[in-house]
Amino acid sequence: MTDLSIIVVTWNTRDLVLDCLRSIERVRSGCDRVIETVVVDNGSVDGTEQAVRSGFADVRLVRLPSNAGFAAGCNAGIQTASGRVLLLLNSDAQLCEGAVERCLTFLDSHPDVAMVGPQLLNPDGTKQNSVHNFPTLAAEFVGRSVLQFVFRGRFPSKRWIGSEPVDVEALVGAAMFVRREIVDAVGDLSEDYFFFLEETDWCWRIRAAGWRIVHIPDAHVVHLSGASSKKKNPSLTRIEYHRSLYRFYRKQRGTGRMSVVLVVRTLKAILYVVTQAPMALAGGRRGARWKSHRDVLLWHLRGCPQHIGLAPAAATDRVGAPARN
Repeated sequence: MTDLSIIVVTWNTRDLVLDCLRSIERVRSGCDRVIETVVVDNGSVDGTEQAVRSGFADVRLVRLPSNAGFAAGCNAGIQTASGRVLLLLNSDAQLCEGAVERCLTFLDSHPDVAMVGPQLLNPDGTKQNSVHNFPTLAAEFVGRSVLQFVFRGRFPSKRWIGSEPVDVEALVGAAMFVRREIVDAVGDLSEDYFFFLEETDWCWRIRAAGWRIVHIPDAHVVHLSGASSKKKNPSLTRIEYHRSLYRFYRKQRGTGRMSVVLVVRTLKAILYVVTQAPMALAGGRRGARWKSHRDVLLWHLRGCPQHIGLAPAAATDRVGAPARN
């Protein structure tokens, strides 16, 4: 029986996914577990398919005709995979020695835990945030950093998490180990989300079904955060996050709270664009940051249209209007 199926979804990230697969090969060579790798190519046009086929003959490659989104890509991999545990791994992530064995051992010894996640690291070894809380109005008004500082147990972050496993609300989706039986019990990732918060929605449903989700601080995965999306299209990526955020609120918190968050986020965007206007003349990274916030504001003022360049129009519907259910 296959112990672990590693599912990597890629879209025009050939070099990144090849580095990811090399890290998997290194882990497999020193591990007694039976591991398979599934790569889902979301319609890449950069030679990803050919590079994977020629360099990794034992990888199971699933080729989708177009970019159906991260959740849809993961689901295609889940349908193909045979492992009793699934690892959803970003194409811009690389496994470190011992991470797989540590996470699988924890799942084996804690039958009430549905999902575990490792500590994500920057290439220089510093920590990234690997866990997060479900979106709340408190975080919108007060700010997550304040909540993480004042209520450290309730709102864990990379600054305060110790060396022992800790129960969390949700994991960052760059690397998540989940039992196959959980997929059968609560369903796979919601394809309502094209990119961002699909893992948050999944964690919500898993916890609602009575399962635990745990962060494993001494299991490490290097993550080139944003290398496959944010750096290529900063404005579209930021807009896509807001689209997913409003969808999560509407599905899990209700239309009323979504409406409040929509108004708050619009006002924040106006305030930032107006007060930081001189940054537009500065050029460089500061100017680019201002422009991305400006684009987010314009998107809000246009009524939050869903076809913004990342998500295919046929796969989305309008969720920006507060009155919609």
